[in-house]
Amino acid sequence: MKVVERIKEIRNELNHVRKSGTTIGFVPTMGYLHEGHVSLIHAAKKKKHFVVVSIFVNPLQFGPNEDLDRYPRDFERDEKIAKEAGADLVFYPSVHEMYPTNMPMTIHVTNGADVLCGKSRPGHFDGVATVVMKLLQIVQPTEAFFGQKDAQQLAIIMNMVQAFNVPISITGCPTIREEDGLAKSSRNVYLEENEREEAPFLYETLRKGAEWIQLGETSRSAILAELKKSLEKGSGTLDYVDVLTYPSLEPVENLQGKVILAVAYAYKKARLIDNYILELKEEA
Repeated sequence: MKVVERIKEIRNELNHVRKSGTTIGFVPTMGYLHEGHVSLIHAAKKKKHFVVVSIFVNPLQFGPNEDLDRYPRDFERDEKIAKEAGADLVFYPSVHEMYPTNMPMTIHVTNGADVLCGKSRPGHFDGVATVVMKLLQIVQPTEAFFGQKDAQQLAIIMNMVQAFNVPISITGCPTIREEDGLAKSSRNVYLEENEREEAPFLYETLRKGAEWIQLGETSRSAILAELKKSLEKGSGTLDYVDVLTYPSLEPVENLQGKVILAVAYAYKKARLIDNYILELKEEA
């Protein structure tokens, strides 16, 4: 496995890969790799791709009061995990390499950015879309792999790639969970012991909400009321819970088609997100 820090160098490396007729699978990350990231690398490897993993903590997607400086970083650990998972190349650029000057332009996300996480994080998805577009242009993979845990991000990236006619396939991979149901996340290390014990109730609540829908409850407001009642019993603070169409992320009162139940929940030092996506069967 090779580690590359410069854009020019990764382009040269990948030109040789393409000339050999090998396809390229890309897994963009912000580092502090865990089993969720490993599952994305495995998914890319399974398709016989030459696998590129990027590790870059993107400052554009952090707000002024968010945890950019506290975001966990351990490159030696990440390098080892990526290598053991089967990555062929790690792209590890500096902030200056990605943004040598103040960005003269960024992508502004017009649909799906003002709900869920975007409601309390203005500009966040503009930062995500901008860095992902840059990385896709640098790597130019055949296929890029993202986790469904960040379902809003996945939807926005899929819509962006379609809107800009980027010739890349975007694949969403299932959320990797702890044995008790808690979604794997780099931020889980911030949870206190009692918070970690309680946190699995987030997914359990969403799962129950999905069961209500599958049993015939299609009123968005009724489902939301029940979800809020359950989530407000926790010791943390409910940031949001919502039920929207997916991937269009629209609030439709009478639920139909593909829908997402999504939650963001704040503990003392960690803000956790989770979701449950299901498809309603059309009545015959």
